[in-house]
Amino acid sequence: MSDVYLKPSRGKSIRNRHPWIYSGAIQHIDDSPETGDVVNVHAADGELLAQGYLNRRSQIAVRLLSWDAQPITPDFWRKRLQAAISRRATLAKDPETDAYRLIFAESDGLPGLIVDRYGDWLVLQALTAGIDRRKTMLAEKLAELLTPRGILERSDVDVRSHEGLEPVSGTLWGDPPPETVTIRENGHRFRVDLHRGHKTGFYLDQRDNRAALARYCATRSLLNVFCYTGGFSVYAAAAGASRITNLDASRPALELAEANMALNDLPEPESWQGDAFQVLRDLVRRGMQYDVVLLDPPKFAHSRGQLQRATRGYKDINMLGMRLTRPGGLLATFSCSGHMGADLFQKVLFGAALDVGRPARIIERYSQGPDHPVLLSFPEGYYLKGLLLRIE
Repeated sequence: MSDVYLKPSRGKSIRNRHPWIYSGAIQHIDDSPETGDVVNVHAADGELLAQGYLNRRSQIAVRLLSWDAQPITPDFWRKRLQAAISRRATLAKDPETDAYRLIFAESDGLPGLIVDRYGDWLVLQALTAGIDRRKTMLAEKLAELLTPRGILERSDVDVRSHEGLEPVSGTLWGDPPPETVTIRENGHRFRVDLHRGHKTGFYLDQRDNRAALARYCATRSLLNVFCYTGGFSVYAAAAGASRITNLDASRPALELAEANMALNDLPEPESWQGDAFQVLRDLVRRGMQYDVVLLDPPKFAHSRGQLQRATRGYKDINMLGMRLTRPGGLLATFSCSGHMGADLFQKVLFGAALDVGRPARIIERYSQGPDHPVLLSFPEGYYLKGLLLRIE
């Protein structure tokens, strides 16, 4: 095994069990390890600090797996998988829900690995070179532990380019899933496109938030902006919403949202296709307003360098959302940009409320579900934040 030596005074975060080592923290590397090889990480004085896998092409040069000298064997990976699966035991026993996150990368001690369960199928994302090199072995061990019908790879995400990897998708183990699969979530049913859908097919991290917002939707109209396949709309309609309006840029997503309403024996929603910013501006000009407005946009900031531009985008879309909310109505607004902290997001919303002259009060705070845990030593795992605001 090769050895990585850090520059002086660069070992504090590792001793605090943060799982990333940036390339700028490395003094030198002994031998010539290949991308994905497990290496020993030493302080400048030679003290062994941790073990992890290496990628010289990435800004995050080493992703740590262990803080002791235990060998990183196939059994090590199996035990990590089993531990993560065990943390979801309560969800696994829930007869009303069969779709949730099984493995959440660094937060489960498996940096670079995402695994989601959708009924009888698993969807795996290999986000790093170290995981990509081991994905077949990991799929086989998941199959041993969970006996799914099949494991689909959806490693077709932009973040892989930072690791020197191309996008990849296809069946890793067992049978390929059909064009859509039907899942259960809190008793509601959804058709999910595992092959082409956003993320791994569905926004599993919003499960608890969908249920929380639905409590406010009885007898109220809902404008669901960036609705995707209508998760929030199904919950709201089932709770007794008087009218549902879905807005998304994707016609296939809107059609699947309509199918999901029908699948749950709910009234057909109003569906609008178009750019959210343009459509909302048009609605404001027309004087339209709704009892509940939901803003769940895609990630606006993919890097810290994009944060300033993203901040402007969040302010703009929320100003429009506030103008479209009836006095005394509710605005549920989210950011899934990890670089947008909760404090900054709240300040952006304050600025939006100030500029539109609509006092707003926080009713509830939202975050990602418990199957997306945040390791205290890895705060970067906290990415989804949301607020429910009463707009006066």
